[in-house]
Amino acid sequence: MTLPDTAGGAPLLEKGLLSLLSPGGAKGLSILIYHRVLPHKDPLFPSEVDAAEFSAQIAMLKSRFNVLPLIDAVRRARAGTLPARAAAITFDDGYADNAEVALPLLQRHGLHATFFVATGFLNGGRMWNDSVYELVRRAPDGVLDATPLGLGSHPLHTIGDRQRAIPALIGQLKYLPIAERQRQVDRLVALAGVTLPDDLMMTSAQVRKLHAAGMGIGAHTVNHPILARLPDDEARREIAQGKHALEELIDARVPLFAYPNGKPGEDYEARHVAMARELQFEGAVSTSWGASRARPDLFQLPRFTPWDRSRLRFVLRMARNLTTSAQLA
Repeated sequence: MTLPDTAGGAPLLEKGLLSLLSPGGAKGLSILIYHRVLPHKDPLFPSEVDAAEFSAQIAMLKSRFNVLPLIDAVRRARAGTLPARAAAITFDDGYADNAEVALPLLQRHGLHATFFVATGFLNGGRMWNDSVYELVRRAPDGVLDATPLGLGSHPLHTIGDRQRAIPALIGQLKYLPIAERQRQVDRLVALAGVTLPDDLMMTSAQVRKLHAAGMGIGAHTVNHPILARLPDDEARREIAQGKHALEELIDARVPLFAYPNGKPGEDYEARHVAMARELQFEGAVSTSWGASRARPDLFQLPRFTPWDRSRLRFVLRMARNLTTSAQLA
C-alpha cells in the first residue's frame, strides 16, 4: 500500500496539478466507481482495492475535492450550482464487503457513497463473472480443459496461469445471451468440480444497513444484463423491476440508475436512456470516463475508475479526468 506520498512538497504539487488542469476551480463533477473493497490483498487480484488503499484514496479525495452525495450533485448540476471540483463516490453491483468493509471507512471519513445494487443477486446469489473467478481460484492445479464447451484449454499451475485464465474465459462468455451464458458457467463449474461461495453479494439486511446509515441506494437492474442485447420490453422490465424491488426493500424512493457495464453505444443505447427518464429516475450513470461539465446530460453521467497505488499518480489521474469529455450514446 503506497498511496500516502505526502512528504515534502507533494501536497503543493497535487494542488498545482489540479489548478493547472482545472484552472479557476472548474465546475466539473468527477464520479468515482468502485466495485469491491477487500479486507486484505487478494493474490489472484492484486489490483483490487483493499481497505487500507480505499481509506487513503477517499481521504485524499476529501482533501482535494468537494465530495457530495451523488443525488445532491445531480440536483445541483441541474440547478447550475455545482461547487468547483465536485466529486461523488459510487459502488456497483452490490457486494457484501460494501456494507462490511467500505461503509465503516466512509463513516470514519464522514463521506457519502451511492451503492447501485443488482437485486437478482441478493441473499446468496452470485454474478456469473464471480462464478468464473471463484471456480478458477478453487480449481485444482493442472489444466482446466474446457474445449468440450468451446472455451479452450487453460493451464492452472500458478497464480499467473489463473490470472490469465480468468479474462480468457470472461471474454468468451460476456456477450452471450443471459440463459446461454449461465448454462456455460454452470457447465464450467461442474467441469472444475468445485463448490462456490454464496456470501459474495449483499443480503437484504445489508442493503437496509447502508440505507439506515444515510448512504444512497441506486438501481442497477435485476440480473445485470447487457441492455443493448435485450428486446425493449425485457430491458424496460429489468430496469423497472430492479427499481421497484429496492424501493420495497428500503421503503424509500430510488432516484438514480447505473447502466450495467455502462459503455455507451455498446452496453446501452439512446432507447435505454429514454427508459430511465420515463421510469422517473432523476439521473443515471455510465462508465464513460471524464468529468461532467456545466449542465451535463444527467442521464449519461460519466464515471472514473481510480486504480493508482501512488497518491501523486492518483491525483494526476483525477486531474486528467477533469479534462476528459465522455463519449455518449
